[in-house]
Amino acid sequence: MSDITCTVGPNAEPVRSIGQYEMTVPIPYGRVGRVDTPVGVGMSRSGEGSEGRVAADNALSGVTAGAVVQVGVVHGGVAFHNGPKTSPVPRQLLAAPMHFTDRLDELGELDQVLEASQRNATRTFAVLSGPGGIGKTALALEWAHKVRDLFTDGQLYVDLAGFSGSTPVAPEEALGLFLRSLGVPAEQVPVNIAEQAALYRSLTADKKLLVLLDNAYSAAQVRPLAPNSPSSAVLVTSRNRLTGLVAEGAQLVDVGPLAKASAIQLLAKVVGRRVDDEPDRAEALVGMCGGLPIAVRVAAARLATRPKWSVQKVLTELSDERRRLARLSAPELSVQTTFDLSYRALRPTAAMLYRRLALHPGQEFGALVAAAVLGADSHELLEELVDGSLVESVGESRYRFHDLLRLHARSKADEEGTDEAERAVRRMVEWYLRGAMAADLVVTPHRRRLPHEFAVPPEDPLEFTDRESALSWLEEERRNLVSCARVAAEHGWWELAWHLSDVLWPLFLHHKHYRDRLVIDQLGIEAARRWGNRFAEADMFKRLGMVCTTLGRFDEAGGHLRTSAAIAEETGDRRGAADAREALALLHVARGELAEAVELFGELARVNRELGADRSLGLVLINLGKVLARSGRGDDAGAALVEAVELFDDFDPPDPYNRARVVAAQAEVHLRTDDLVRADRTARDALDAMRALGSKQGMAEVHQVMAETAERQADPGRAAEHWEQALRLYTEIRSSKAAEVARRLRGTDGDHEPPARDS
Repeated sequence: MSDITCTVGPNAEPVRSIGQYEMTVPIPYGRVGRVDTPVGVGMSRSGEGSEGRVAADNALSGVTAGAVVQVGVVHGGVAFHNGPKTSPVPRQLLAAPMHFTDRLDELGELDQVLEASQRNATRTFAVLSGPGGIGKTALALEWAHKVRDLFTDGQLYVDLAGFSGSTPVAPEEALGLFLRSLGVPAEQVPVNIAEQAALYRSLTADKKLLVLLDNAYSAAQVRPLAPNSPSSAVLVTSRNRLTGLVAEGAQLVDVGPLAKASAIQLLAKVVGRRVDDEPDRAEALVGMCGGLPIAVRVAAARLATRPKWSVQKVLTELSDERRRLARLSAPELSVQTTFDLSYRALRPTAAMLYRRLALHPGQEFGALVAAAVLGADSHELLEELVDGSLVESVGESRYRFHDLLRLHARSKADEEGTDEAERAVRRMVEWYLRGAMAADLVVTPHRRRLPHEFAVPPEDPLEFTDRESALSWLEEERRNLVSCARVAAEHGWWELAWHLSDVLWPLFLHHKHYRDRLVIDQLGIEAARRWGNRFAEADMFKRLGMVCTTLGRFDEAGGHLRTSAAIAEETGDRRGAADAREALALLHVARGELAEAVELFGELARVNRELGADRSLGLVLINLGKVLARSGRGDDAGAALVEAVELFDDFDPPDPYNRARVVAAQAEVHLRTDDLVRADRTARDALDAMRALGSKQGMAEVHQVMAETAERQADPGRAAEHWEQALRLYTEIRSSKAAEVARRLRGTDGDHEPPARDS
């Protein structure tokens, strides 16, 4: 209600009154007083007096607030007019954060949102989303203080307490606060939220306001508090992603961990020179904090309040993962409490998924494995974890935990009990094994396998329709499969650990990954021994010997391969013994012992014919043909490869990889016999086949043949191109052949420097 000034009589002083009222005053006969006000004033004549004036009927009715003047006689006119109108300008932002560090990308993103809204004459609306303790409020305040002068009607702030552990602030409570801040008297604030919101929209319709809504829990909590003015800005922080607001035009800004350099800078701002004195330890310390600003601040506070402590002291405290979260706590600043509040906001089934996914063997996981954890469809629950910033989406249907959140979730899983935790881990590990088995059957359908009985048969197992999709899945899940094998061994599930080692064979065959292969083959030997399966043990010794040959560790390779052959012979496995001896023949080739290799390959060809092992015979013939060609026996080499072609052409299902190897071997035979035109043409066919299969090893070997062919054709430029391609591919798979190819490349063209090997 506006202020009203009533001037009574020609010499009277103004008297101010507030309210809605009716007033009856005497006026000169035949004259009505002037009324300049929206309030109602009632006047009446009740009779003539001796001075020709009406008699006063001095009465007041209505509702008033403040002083009211009642008069007997009025001399002169009566005028009511509005008093001065003022609106308060709220300045409610919290202070700009001390020690604010970096966040240049996020600040730039908010600037872009502001610029776009100004161009389009629409309000600025952004939601800062991220896990608790990630620094959303600090970022919001930093940006708000930077741009506050653009919003001349002030700044409104409210902490909506969405994750405070108590009931979140109701929208009507926050609206009441905002209305009072904008000058509405407390007694005139409507009780009904719809009326509050309508009044708030009216008051802010043309204002340039910056509204910061901190710690929002839901979109419903935010909507009534966002002014509609195109000149306003609304900045929301929340652990939830508030997708409802995004669908309505808000811009989502994901706030992630600080980069390592920025986290160190934040630590140094608080701690000072001790960070410079121990740079490596400071880096390790912020690494344990996972770039989470609240964790860095707690670690910094411990150092700042204990000036005699070294960085190493706090680093040692945090080294124990079981107590890390407890150590990252200070008065009113606790990582543990921050995570607990987010956890309590979950539905029970989502909380269960959170606990069990923390037991996942690898760093990242797909959406389908979450269903294996619960034994039911969990897509909606997984999205609840993502929306609550407890799990991070890192790609299409790929997720991971922040390191500290994983520790928190595991601590909650420990409270659930050891038996349930083990069952959850077993379900996840066997889910990966079942998927890898399906991929293995598509990529290498002909190899020998052992059966596995699942503790809980996975529901809706993965299926692959082609080699490409199967190999892509194995590659995508490679780290998880390796981790699953380790976890199975840690739990003493030796049969399961061996199967997880065995099932990676098609991936290692085509994509190599020699370091992983060494680890897995060694683990497979230990698992087979503990399991007590001699066939499984012999097979893993053979595989370990083969990878040692490739890496140039010839003495180790020989020992492993002879052990494999001996175990196979002891158990009466003639085919297993033949496979191990074939690997020994390849070791002879690697050592340059071609005569020994030819003799052993010839013997193995006879054994496999006796056994009716056509696929093993085909593999032996490929290697025999290549060695015969290098030994100058081109005709014999060609005959061996023709027989190999006939064998592989008859396989059902087909074996395209080894069929491509036959073509590559034929190209090499043509090269050794100086049939260079056929060598080049056949090599191109082999290269196309290997490329279609995604075999870097196969492509590299064909490029070598093409490089030597180009050299013999006196085309050093083309030769150098093929040597470079071979070197690149061998380097990518960390093959020992890279060094030899690098020497050949330098000899071909001194201007080409080979890339450094990734050691």
